[in-house]
Amino acid sequence: MTDSVVATNSPTPVKPVKPLFSNVSRAVPSPCISVCRLDENKVCTGCWRHVEDIREWRAADDERRRQICATAEQRKALNNLNL
Repeated sequence: MTDSVVATNSPTPVKPVKPLFSNVSRAVPSPCISVCRLDENKVCTGCWRHVEDIREWRAADDERRRQICATAEQRKALNNLNL
């Protein structure tokens, strides 16, 4: 007995292309201002996020993003006091 292969004419579903930033939230916009320079503590002097916070941003939920932004604002305020 031979096995036969049945050909189907139905097209293979195509997945939509994922955007580069697939977890963009309008509720918590990125604090990035495109002035990306890390200081000696690995903190960006443009947005005041630590490099680990920047890496985490894409996967973070809105609550975590708010925490990251609040910490960045604190870093910025402390820096301004030290000027």
